Amino acid sequence: MLNKIAISLLPLLMLLVFSLVACFLGYGLFLLFDGAVGLNRIISRVTQALLILSIYPVMRWLNISFAELGFVAYKRFLKQMLAGAVLGIFTLLPVLMLSYALDIIVIDELRHWTFGKVVSSLLVTFLLALLISLLEEPMFRGVLISAYISRLGIVATIFISSFYYAILHFIKTKTTIPIEEAEFLDSFSLLLEAFQNLLRPENLSAFWALLMVGIFLAIMRAHLKLSLAWVVGCHAAWVWQIKMAHKITDVNKSSDLLYLISPYDGVIGPMVAIWLTLVLCAYLGYQQFGSKQGK
Repeated sequence: MLNKIAISLLPLLMLLVFSLVACFLGYGLFLLFDGAVGLNRIISRVTQALLILSIYPVMRWLNISFAELGFVAYKRFLKQMLAGAVLGIFTLLPVLMLSYALDIIVIDELRHWTFGKVVSSLLVTFLLALLISLLEEPMFRGVLISAYISRLGIVATIFISSFYYAILHFIKTKTTIPIEEAEFLDSFSLLLEAFQNLLRPENLSAFWALLMVGIFLAIMRAHLKLSLAWVVGCHAAWVWQIKMAHKITDVNKSSDLLYLISPYDGVIGPMVAIWLTLVLCAYLGYQQFGSKQGK
């Protein structure tokens, strides 16, 4: 039992170590850039870079192959990624449409769009969403699931990988420090503030939604045994739609149903969490019914 707890906490330990290293490196880069980029952003980006760079060494350490990580041949990867993107569109678009129908979000009429701007925005936003997905999925639905599933079991693996995926979105701070006032210890003050952000009550609904997002994607990998391409495509489609929603809509602050979305990004929140919970319950119920029918 204690061994399983220790294994479960290992990613948190790595995150803490990389965050501390990022404080040292971040302050040096902050001075090098003469304060052009905020110290808080540099520390965050360096931490993320260290986590991403750790994927291959961890794979070697745990003897995890690229196939076990979920990668498939290039052509199959593209086809399955496209299929995952279609799934992502159909699993988030209903929530966005319902938010609009309920007047929780409204069209931003101050922005003027041309055909060229629409095409350009769709393409650039999708490429950015795809990049985010390609960086995050090998870590959360790749290494974590491959490392845990034989050690902790499928249920614990799904929950723990999803928990880490969710909390990482909130370890951040918006506090900026002018370079004239910055001191070395400010890096650690910002790091402490970033971790304290996890405890803010207003983040709870967004955490719930992101936890369900993680569980949905983890079930695709760990339970359905789909390749990493599927979750990359699905994740990219979700991020794409969220970013496009930010561009073309505004949150209606006077809506009586405003509690259904989170101030985290104006899209995810209780509505997304409830919707994904219903989708997963419907799938698991159908699977259970099908297994009974087959007996």
